[in-house]
Amino acid sequence: MSEFTVRGRYPARYGEQEFETTVDAPNANVAQERVYANFGSQHGLKRAKIEIDGVDE
Repeated sequence: MSEFTVRGRYPARYGEQEFETTVDAPNANVAQERVYANFGSQHGLKRAKIEIDGVDE
């Protein structure tokens, strides 16, 4: 598995919060799905609220 760096933003209490996280995944699509799942469970966000700007290996 490779490490992917996923960058994006989501709405927070006082405006948009930017994030950059590293995820182990077999490809970029799976890395993006894991970010949606993690932020959804940790912050209670729907997928439509999370904007992913880029995925780099």
